[in-house]
Amino acid sequence: MQLAALRAMSGSRRAELALEMSEAVRETARAGIRTRHPEYTEEQVRLAFLRLILGEELFRQYWPGCEVRP
Repeated sequence: MQLAALRAMSGSRRAELALEMSEAVRETARAGIRTRHPEYTEEQVRLAFLRLILGEELFRQYWPGCEVRP
């Protein structure tokens, strides 16, 4: 039924839904960081999230002295 519903949607609606789901996943990841690190500011949460999605090597290239942990 879910597949049929997706097929019935227009391409733009499917893209919109994908963007909404992607944002929900990103917010869930940020919420997890806030739970693990309640002392983090919003900027530290943002940096921890970037570290999580970019990987250690790329993150260190741009923020070499940053000590936040996801």
